[in-house]
Amino acid sequence: MVKNGDRIDAGDITEALTRAPFTYTDEATQVFTRDGRTTYTENGSPTSGKWGVDDQGQFWSFWPPTYRATYDVFWIADAVGDVVGVRFTELNRGATSEGRYAPRSPQPRDEGHQ
Repeated sequence: MVKNGDRIDAGDITEALTRAPFTYTDEATQVFTRDGRTTYTENGSPTSGKWGVDDQGQFWSFWPPTYRATYDVFWIADAVGDVVGVRFTELNRGATSEGRYAPRSPQPRDEGHQ
């Protein structure tokens, strides 16, 4: 069972980031893909970057032309231990942001087939 605030193990970071799109408190969204690409969309304007996990097991992101940051990442879990997002804490500045997993759209049901 995951507890709120547990650090995400290096081997679990890819799964944590690519599980679903994130929504932030300012309504910005972010999508991470397994091939190391990410798109952050704020006020309808997308920005593309890259991400990975370094040799110390920490998440990093790069936003061209020059912005690079490294983060510790922690689970956000609800009272029953269901993971609902990821907390990012930037190592150099200590800035924290919380990405909540966007709800998945329900799959359409085909009423004609069992």
